[in-house]
Amino acid sequence: PVNCASLKVPTVNSAIWAQMSATMCGKEIQFQRVLKLVGAGITAFGKMVQGAPMSGTQQDMLALLCNAYFEINCIQKIAIKPTLNPRFAALCRSTNIQAPNFLFGEVEQVRSLFFGAQKVKG
Repeated sequence: PVNCASLKVPTVNSAIWAQMSATMCGKEIQFQRVLKLVGAGITAFGKMVQGAPMSGTQQDMLALLCNAYFEINCIQKIAIKPTLNPRFAALCRSTNIQAPNFLFGEVEQVRSLFFGAQKVKG
């Protein structure tokens, strides 16, 4: 559907990815594969009901799919947190709303937390 254009699997910011172990990177790729499937399910469901009123059961199904997507994102952050530099800890709160492109927020937010006041070339 038109309003699902930005529904894509968020990636881990490059500054955070560089801090992760090879094992954690492999696990993150697995999370991304599952999210891609759940996202495809949400999109397919949206296309199926596009323009038509949804029944209560359809609304429940969509809510469950969206909640599963959100919960997987939360589990990703919890899994990654112990492997990161402590400066990134604030980004790992499962209640943080992520930007559509990155699991932990936009690049500038991550850079400012990790590198502080020093100027970073991007």
